[in-house]
Amino acid sequence: MARNRGISDLGEVMQLAFVPADFDAAVKHWTQVMGVGPFFLMEGIHLEGMKYKGAPTDAVFDLALAYWGDIQIELIRPRDDHPSIYSGEYADVGDGVHHVCILVDDITEAYATCERVGAEIVIEGALGDSKVIYVDPGSGPGGLVEILQQGEAGPGLFAMIKQAGEAWDGSEPLRKLG
Repeated sequence: MARNRGISDLGEVMQLAFVPADFDAAVKHWTQVMGVGPFFLMEGIHLEGMKYKGAPTDAVFDLALAYWGDIQIELIRPRDDHPSIYSGEYADVGDGVHHVCILVDDITEAYATCERVGAEIVIEGALGDSKVIYVDPGSGPGGLVEILQQGEAGPGLFAMIKQAGEAWDGSEPLRKLG
């Protein structure tokens, strides 16, 4: 009997993402208490063609990435109150997990799977040649799934961040990416 393909069939969870109330305190916690780092900071991100629940939005955010073994940790800092998953109904998770991320080779297949299983697409857009959707599979705040089709530079960037963590000596816990 063929398996009914659901969201989990698209890929394995590779990231845990948080939207902490105090970004700097979260970086300190993850680096000093958890021993995860260094974090690489990307500031002023606005997805190209970004839509929140089908409507264009001008939301801007910063994010910092590090690795805990094979799991990527993402800390997100919203820069404004434009409609997005970082404000409003999807922001109410305290300092807990906000969403998980899976990587896919075909974002079109991900859209079809989400439609088939009734998962609501709450954010969609692109960052360069990377395409991303965030879906609510029906579990609400803290249960979002980011589905990312990486562009050409994505695998190299993630590998660099992971490698930096493997040899990290605790110095420079937050590093800016250009």
